[in-house]
Amino acid sequence: MDTALLEVFLEVARRESFTAAAGSLGYTQSAISRQIAALEASVGAPLFDRLPRGVRLTEEGRALVPHATAVVGRLRAAVADVRAVGTLGGGRLRLGAIPTADMVLMPRAIAAFRQAYPAVIVTHAEGLTRRLVADLREGDLDLAVIGTASPEPVFEGVRLRRLMDDALAVALPRGHRLADREMLSLADLEGENWIAGQPRSQDTLIASVQSGEFQPGIPFVVLEWSAKQGFVAAGLGITLIPALGAETVRPDVAVVALDPREVAPRSVFVATPEGVADSAPVTAFMELLKPGPAPAR
Repeated sequence: MDTALLEVFLEVARRESFTAAAGSLGYTQSAISRQIAALEASVGAPLFDRLPRGVRLTEEGRALVPHATAVVGRLRAAVADVRAVGTLGGGRLRLGAIPTADMVLMPRAIAAFRQAYPAVIVTHAEGLTRRLVADLREGDLDLAVIGTASPEPVFEGVRLRRLMDDALAVALPRGHRLADREMLSLADLEGENWIAGQPRSQDTLIASVQSGEFQPGIPFVVLEWSAKQGFVAAGLGITLIPALGAETVRPDVAVVALDPREVAPRSVFVATPEGVADSAPVTAFMELLKPGPAPAR
């Protein structure tokens, strides 16, 4: 059944006239008559009694009215919802990010987005890069902020757009012998205990500084950055911190830059599913996703 016929049917029922409905809908009277005849053939029953002056619903026609009203109403609502996504008056935005991006970058952008587009439903999931990439490929996320040691990574099924180079520094207790230095080399950190989010150094930021001669030991595995700071402040070890997280460092923790000739910055990308056109919410969010300068410490 053509839903356009239902709209014609409802207009004729409301006006009780083929001629009046034709004028309202921009058709000829004969076109309206043909469409009603086609609908009657489709349902297998007469829907209007043809009177000398106008028309009147039959019992079958009255039975169809509430169903036609519901169908047409849902169709109009569907069209409105589709158009709302394009104008950011509705829809959804499913975001993901690595933990360090969730320190400042993502909350700031999400808050700005929600203020500008309150009708869009925003959800967020935190995870490591590999999990976020898998979620993008599987269609569970619309956009994710990921980080890699490689400046030109390749992930199948994902489109990458460079967001920033995220310089790495080391976080030490305020009373540490190296806390007052302006820059550190890897040789300066030999023998230090490291705190990381995973027991395997290759799965953490420490992979960026690991080499044949420098193999950091990880006696403490701590997932959350706030908890890592607690371990650092207590003198239990040191940890790496990217520029993305520099604004969140507590006052009893010192941050010292690492020699960029030895430790390359981490590459941070905005990732979206490959082959999927950016929706209006994704495009608008990317415009707000801008890293700010790290504060001087």
